[in-house]
Amino acid sequence: MDRVEELSHAFERFPGIGPRQAKRFVYYLLTRAPGDRSKLSELIARLSDDVRQCSDCMRFWSGKAVSCTYCSNPSRDDSVLMLVEKDQDLLAVERSGSYKGRYFVLGGSLTLSGKGSIREKELVDRVEKRAKTGLEEIVLALSATSEGEHTADHIRGLLQPLRSHIRFYTLGRGLATGSELEYADSTTLSAALQNRKET
Repeated sequence: MDRVEELSHAFERFPGIGPRQAKRFVYYLLTRAPGDRSKLSELIARLSDDVRQCSDCMRFWSGKAVSCTYCSNPSRDDSVLMLVEKDQDLLAVERSGSYKGRYFVLGGSLTLSGKGSIREKELVDRVEKRAKTGLEEIVLALSATSEGEHTADHIRGLLQPLRSHIRFYTLGRGLATGSELEYADSTTLSAALQNRKET
């Protein structure tokens, strides 16, 4: 296999990238100066040196401490925990400026056919730990898709023993059915948070 095909296949493994777009990336890189390509390859090679996973919320971030800036911020509300599928969802919620509680990144979602995975053990550990320090509400901020709904159902079952003293909410339907949280605008996310419903 030649280098163009090999790199194209590597790009195709990225989420949402098909063969045509992957080829476009390769040919774009070929038009760049060698220094630009070297800088990009250096950034990719050093990614794991500079980025770590927060021990509390599980998001990836650049920093020296064990906990990220959101988790180590004492002014955030410990009584509310928002569950999101991926880091990009957390950042979308932060951009809305309408949420000041804690987060947990599930690392994915579950399909009806049993595919996919989430950080179940870590989730249960975090929720049990936070339940002892004043957690009152969990917001299931998952995509308005069948996978998001199925994941929410699974989490409600997983955390059933804690439901006697923790309320569960889903985002209000300012979000269109079938939409992913990552792509929602700030106004829509603010409305969805304000209109969240107990579940």
